[in-house]
Amino acid sequence: MSRHGRIIRYFANPGPENTDDVVKAVVKRILLDDVNRVIVASTSGRTGFKFAKALRGRAELVVVSHERMNPEFKERIIKLGGVAVDNTHLPLHGRGMDRVRDSFYTLGQGFKVAVEVVLIAADKNLVKRYEDVIGVGGSGEGADTAIVARATPTGEIFSSNKSRRLEIREIIAMPLRKKWWG
Repeated sequence: MSRHGRIIRYFANPGPENTDDVVKAVVKRILLDDVNRVIVASTSGRTGFKFAKALRGRAELVVVSHERMNPEFKERIIKLGGVAVDNTHLPLHGRGMDRVRDSFYTLGQGFKVAVEVVLIAADKNLVKRYEDVIGVGGSGEGADTAIVARATPTGEIFSSNKSRRLEIREIIAMPLRKKWWG
């Protein structure tokens, strides 16, 4: 039987104060050399820029925003070798996805977002499908969650082909308390 020891960083509370620790945890995970793509949620681009600086030359980076990213941050991310995509869709907010989305929320807002950016990147062919990637999300601002997941497009989350289904492989970092909206 093969065993893998990994350290998971847990934070007392969700929020942007965890961003620097999530960046460090992702860099440390990249050094294991079996995952080399990172997808980061970043509405303004500020968090994406932090990751772009830290991951330059270490991993491929895709920064995703569902809104229009700050053009300065977007340009900086691209100059550092990252891909920055804004005005994207939100696949877990589409028709018929309420229960799926709510299930991910039980693990935290940042967890739901980390999964969603993986789906977005796979939907848009920004990463190689069905390979493991790191997804990073946050609870409103910054980053507080990082996971390793199979890059699966939204339409195949529950595929009958088990090698194409969404799988969460690891939790790298997440808050213990959750932020509930509404």
